[in-house]
Amino acid sequence: MLGYLTLILCCQLAGELLVVATGLPVPGPVCGMVLLFAGLMTARRLPDQLAAVADTLLRHLSLLFVPAGVGLTLHLGVLERESVAISAALVASTVLTIVVTAAAMAGINRLRRRDPS
Repeated sequence: MLGYLTLILCCQLAGELLVVATGLPVPGPVCGMVLLFAGLMTARRLPDQLAAVADTLLRHLSLLFVPAGVGLTLHLGVLERESVAISAALVASTVLTIVVTAAAMAGINRLRRRDPS
């Protein structure tokens, strides 16, 4: 299992290196996840031990939010000063997400109705 945890962390490192080398505007861990996904699609199977490591990480995912929570409490003054802008951004991004999701679902439904199978 340690080998698969190392694989996950190496994919994250590779993603970070890719972002630094290319200047992509995407977080390194996201690129690492895409690299891991591509590797798994190439292998066409999910090793049982990798699934077990992933399940363990997901079970304890809440612990990974502790540093972010500490960072938020550290910058409460900034949050208070920028509360209107942050609230506006949250509301606008939520509305935009709902609109884009609805448009995507409408498009998918139109495509499914045209598909004879």
